[in-house]
Amino acid sequence: MAEAASAPQGLARVRAALPGLHWIDDAAQVARLSQDFHWYSPVLKRQLAGRVAEAVVRPRSVDELRAVVGACAREGVAITPRGAGTGNYGQAVPLHGGVVIDFGGLNRVAWVRPGAARAQAGTRLADLDLAAREHRQELRLLPSTYRIASVGGLFAGGFGGIGSINYGPLGAPGNLLGVCALSVEPEPQLVELRGAQALHLHHMWGTNGLVVEVELALAPAQAWAEHIVTFAERDAALDFAHALAAAPGLLKKNVCVLLDPVPRYLTRLHEHLPPGAHAIIALVAETSEPALAELVATRGGTARYRAAAADVGPRQPTLQECCWNHTTLHALKVDPTLTYLQNSFTPGIHLQQVREVHALFGDELMWHLEFIRGMDGALTCTALPLVRYSSEDRLNQIIATLRERGVRVNNPHVNTVEDGKFGGTLAPGAVAMKRRLDPGELLNPGKLRSWPVVDGA
Repeated sequence: MAEAASAPQGLARVRAALPGLHWIDDAAQVARLSQDFHWYSPVLKRQLAGRVAEAVVRPRSVDELRAVVGACAREGVAITPRGAGTGNYGQAVPLHGGVVIDFGGLNRVAWVRPGAARAQAGTRLADLDLAAREHRQELRLLPSTYRIASVGGLFAGGFGGIGSINYGPLGAPGNLLGVCALSVEPEPQLVELRGAQALHLHHMWGTNGLVVEVELALAPAQAWAEHIVTFAERDAALDFAHALAAAPGLLKKNVCVLLDPVPRYLTRLHEHLPPGAHAIIALVAETSEPALAELVATRGGTARYRAAAADVGPRQPTLQECCWNHTTLHALKVDPTLTYLQNSFTPGIHLQQVREVHALFGDELMWHLEFIRGMDGALTCTALPLVRYSSEDRLNQIIATLRERGVRVNNPHVNTVEDGKFGGTLAPGAVAMKRRLDPGELLNPGKLRSWPVVDGA
C-alpha cells in the first residue's frame, strides 16, 4: 500500500540536486502537461478536475532520466510519466501531485533493420514510420493520432489501430519485440525485456515501469490509397465492410464503418457523405484497387472519394484521422455533450451482435466500427460508439446491458487500469513487474486499484 505523494520539500531537494535539467515552471504549461484527453468522458472530467503536478521535467537523455528518477526514488516523490497522443482515461493526470516526466525529449530512432525497428519512447510514430519507409518498410500499427503520438505513449496507453485488420492489437504475439525499462530505485537500473515479458508493461499507463525504448516488428511498405464508399442501407454497409475485411487477397490497412448518423459529425467530409448515408472508410493498397472497385459494384455501393497514396502525405489531413478515436474527437467538436464507449464483439457472430444492440438502443448509441483481427487472428470488429449522454447512471445501465448481451465493454469512464481494459484484475506478470520495477510504489499512484494510496502522508 503506497503513501500519498511526498511533502513539497522532497521535490525541492530533487530540483536543487538537478538544476541543469529542463524543468518547466510556467503554471499554464504545468497544468496542460498534467492533462490528457480524459475530457472525452464527462465522468472523468468531473472526477479529475483540478489535478495537477507540482512540477514537470523533460529529460533530454537517458542519463538525465536516470538522474531524476533516482532522486525522486530517494525522496519519495511520485512520478507520472507522460507520452503523447494516446491518453483518454486520465493516464497522464497526476492524482497525488509529484512530478510529471515528459518523455518528449527522448526521441531518437535507435535503428531500423529488416523486419524490426527500435526507438526511444518519446519518438513520434510518424517519424519512426518515415524512418522505416526509407528501408521500404512501415509500422504494422498506427493510432489515428500517429502524427503526434509517441512510441511509448502507444505502448503504455494504446491498443492498436490502423493496421490491426492485418496484425491484430499491439499486444498480439509478434508485434512487440521488446522494451528497455528503467526501475524506480535510488540507483535506477536499465532492464531489457523481450516478448511476453515486455507485454507485462503494455497498456499499464506507466504504473509498473518506465519504458525507455521500444522495439517493434515492421511490415513491407505499401502504397495505401484512401477511399470512401457509401450505402443507403445499413445492412448492406455492414455486409460490404465484412466482405472487404475478410477478403484474403485484397490488401487493406483499415476498414472503418460509420453508420448513420455518425457521418453527419464529420464536417470536413460532408461533400462526400450524402445525408442519411452509411459510410465505409477504407485504406487499400493501390494494387488492390481494381478488386475493391469490383466489390463495391457487386455489393451495390457508391464510391465517393479516392486519394492516391502519393497525395496522402505527412502534412495533409488524411482519412486515417477520421477513424478510430479521431471520429469521437470530430463529433465532440460538433456536439460536446456526446461521449463514447469502447466495445468488442464475438468473432463469428459480430455482425449479429451489432444489429441486435443497434435495434436495442436506437440513436442513443451511434455506431462506429473498426474491423480487426483478434489476438488469435479471428476476424471481428470493435466499436467506438458515440453516446448521447444523459447521466452517469444511464451510462452505467448501457454498459451493463451491453455486457449482458455478450458485448465486451472496455470502460473509458474509469481511471484505474483494472477496471478499464483488464476487466477487474491484473495479470500476475503485471503485478510481479510492479514489484520488480517500482518497489517504492511511486509510479502514477492512484491508477491501480490493487495499490491503494494512503492520504495524509
